[in-house]
Amino acid sequence: MKILFIGSSKYDYLQDILFSGLYKILGSENLKTVNFHKNYFLPLKDYPKNLGFNKKSILTFQPFGLNLQEFSAVVVGSSKPDTFRTFKKLLPKIPPHCKIIYVDGGDEPEIGGDLKRLNVAHLYPNKTERPFDHIFKREYLLNKDYNQNVHPLPFGFNFDRLNKNERLNFKYDVSFWAVESDPIRSKALKMIENEFDCSKNGTKLTQNFSDYNRKGNFYLEELNRCKITLNFRGGGWDTLRYWEVPAMGRFMISQKPGILIPNDFKEGQHIIHPKKDLSDLVEICNYYLENENEREKIAKSAEEHTKKYHSDIVRAQYLIDIITK
Repeated sequence: MKILFIGSSKYDYLQDILFSGLYKILGSENLKTVNFHKNYFLPLKDYPKNLGFNKKSILTFQPFGLNLQEFSAVVVGSSKPDTFRTFKKLLPKIPPHCKIIYVDGGDEPEIGGDLKRLNVAHLYPNKTERPFDHIFKREYLLNKDYNQNVHPLPFGFNFDRLNKNERLNFKYDVSFWAVESDPIRSKALKMIENEFDCSKNGTKLTQNFSDYNRKGNFYLEELNRCKITLNFRGGGWDTLRYWEVPAMGRFMISQKPGILIPNDFKEGQHIIHPKKDLSDLVEICNYYLENENEREKIAKSAEEHTKKYHSDIVRAQYLIDIITK
């Protein structure tokens, strides 16, 4: 199939992961873009703003001579305003045989909710315009009913961003480097900031992203050095950390996500979930610090599971399989 990918010029994690996977599967012959995605085409940004970068992907850029009749599908890759402005210009020209796919990677649980949050809800197709054939939703809530054409699509991981031969020595016991974008993060930090080595490794309250001293590839290296990493929801249930830690073969204790994740990590086999009130959080950390073999067995299993089910390539193939049924 041949796909036209319309995305934001700014980074968007789900959009970037999906573009990377589609490029690896389809190549520049069957994947085209109309926007100049400098972060995809040029090695300008550090992790995680480089999740969509692939060498030679600039060959997907087709600003002139676009023939929409050639395409099987148009993918609207994000909920960013510039993505939708480009899409709305092309919408009247999209032929009936060409499916229109919307990838909603925003934090808001409503379909297109981020457009409303950004005060551009008018950009979403109205009742007189052609509807989306399929919608892929990152924050696909477990307690919400969706139409049959809405499918769960969480973040994944682009394994090109890791040094595959690097296995760093442990330096930290328990870490949770995060801004307090949800009350449960504040609760967890209050419980552990004076436990283990948290106060020494920077696991503390009132952090600001702009003040992080762990950024880019160094952030991934530091995560790699943690025996235990905690994960709790932020603006959305889905977080990059939920995929980064197991992708590196490291051990994660995480709040159970309130979204549908196909082939999610299994409790006790790939991941450990604390109680909802976190009353056993410190106890669980102590247990897995003391039981290294059990901890590392779970971490290794999570790494294998992530490679099999949650890479950028798997995310792209999942989308392709659904829209070609």
